[in-house]
Amino acid sequence: MSSHVILNNVTHKNLKINTQRSASLGDAVASVLTFPFEFRNILSHYPICFKKDEQSGEFYAAAFMGFEENENLYLTESGWQASYIPLVIEREPFLIGFQASEQGGEPGRIIHVNMESPRISTTQGEPVFLPMGGNTPYLERIGSILEAIYQGQKGSKLFFDELIKHDLLEAFELSVTLNDGSENKLVGFYTVHEERLENLSGAALEALSRSGTLQHAYMALASLSNFSVLIDRKNRLLAAAK
Repeated sequence: MSSHVILNNVTHKNLKINTQRSASLGDAVASVLTFPFEFRNILSHYPICFKKDEQSGEFYAAAFMGFEENENLYLTESGWQASYIPLVIEREPFLIGFQASEQGGEPGRIIHVNMESPRISTTQGEPVFLPMGGNTPYLERIGSILEAIYQGQKGSKLFFDELIKHDLLEAFELSVTLNDGSENKLVGFYTVHEERLENLSGAALEALSRSGTLQHAYMALASLSNFSVLIDRKNRLLAAAK
């Protein structure tokens, strides 16, 4: 459940955000949206796959933390066991909203907050506003994250447009048999077709390099090795449960 309202320093003057990491705070997720500009950091921990939205037909990138719904293998009782947390997770419980312009131009971007989030507090956590109403460093950080996500959505479309133009997407499936004999599958995803990428003409590769698509494509490919990290974490979790 969510209740999104415009953030302001009057109504929310005492607002604090619990930034600890736990399942009860909403961190038990198996995958999250990510963007090409974020791939370098995502690559350090998480595998990246692509998915096609059934309604819009648009592709998007997802970083994986688990194999099953609500399974985050990086989350323990001690917190999130990775040095980088995806921005879509870090920005919670805030999101980008839009407000009509008085001049009739493009709607302005404003920060909304989900007041039903378990992270909401008035007694503990990071303060959102200073005593005199100014933004805290925490809120400034959130603003930067939301702007990066907004711009990242635009960059993501350009990235996938380039991949589609050069026929560089291929279906990706993963079937893993764990140490206890159980099988985990990922189906319905896509990745970069490495052979086609390597066989592009020099002119096409140069164009992809200039746009940044080439670098991001290879980052996505390299990230697939992180599935072995997920498998190892899952096996250790199963062994500990015996």
